Amino acid sequence: MSGETIANLGAFPGLTGLGAARLRDGPWRVAVVGAGGWLGLATLELLHRLLGDGFADRVVCFGSSARTLILRGGVAVEQESLARLSRLSAAPTLVLHLAFLTQEKAKAMSEADYVSANRAISGAMFAVLDEIGAEGLFVPSSGAVGLAGEADAEASKRLYGRLKLDEEGAATAWAMRTGHPAAIARVFNLAGPYINKQSSYALACFIADALAHRPIEIRATRPALRSYVAISELMSVAFGVLTDRSAGPVLFDTAGERAIEMADIARAVSQGIGGAHPVSRAPMTGAVADSYVGDGRLYRALRERYEVVPVDFETQVSETVAFMAQGAVSSTIDQGVQEFRKRR
Repeated sequence: MSGETIANLGAFPGLTGLGAARLRDGPWRVAVVGAGGWLGLATLELLHRLLGDGFADRVVCFGSSARTLILRGGVAVEQESLARLSRLSAAPTLVLHLAFLTQEKAKAMSEADYVSANRAISGAMFAVLDEIGAEGLFVPSSGAVGLAGEADAEASKRLYGRLKLDEEGAATAWAMRTGHPAAIARVFNLAGPYINKQSSYALACFIADALAHRPIEIRATRPALRSYVAISELMSVAFGVLTDRSAGPVLFDTAGERAIEMADIARAVSQGIGGAHPVSRAPMTGAVADSYVGDGRLYRALRERYEVVPVDFETQVSETVAFMAQGAVSSTIDQGVQEFRKRR
């Protein structure tokens, strides 16, 4: 892609709606726990755009270790270790709890170590919410909670889902005890800048194929349905809940306007990069659909309540393409794509 083509793909959508306005003009500090992941980095960029010169004073970041996070445009953000979260002075704070060892880690670790590590992270965060002045909590859960009790599901997915259910319960209990809002999002499929783990995400694999001038390859041998939400839209809804003092705990699935089959996702990627990329697919041998799609009724109601501007799927694809095409993805993407192919 040429630089001009990349530039024409559009700007990263910002935070919108009542939550964005209340956050911009309100008293809250934002503590981002687990800032170095996909959702964390994208949210930091959204907050930087919203708060401008106030970003440095109003946003604090924590993670597994102290390091400098670099956003697009060369914006440097300092991340402290999670152990230092308890040292924050008490002030009205919205906490984004994004730190969690993912399902891929559950495959590589013993169950005991995986459970212990995640509970240590969550325990450290929940233990200090009251003393730092938390007035709102965002917890991204997962559609994998539906697999927690499924005997036929992969063991790592059952474990991951079970621990996510535990976090949902802890967040709900905190909100009920304190009277503060908690936005608990069962995340299914996201799109947007800072996408990582390209070996796990079909959208990123399709984009990588097209950017490398390969046919976009679909390995699914049965119908596969997904429903995407832009990170900017999700976080706009989340901040709507977090800045609504009467909200209490709100648990919702993420879902786009429609369920999209893999072939249509591939075609959208092709069109987003010029429209001339062939799509290949393995023979269809199964009729039962692989559907990983949330129940979006409450999510859409929240989006309307908080006046969040929806981001259509074509724009989501364009933003993800722009990020990957600009070289923001590490050089390991191709290796990740090949690993993804082998497992499908």
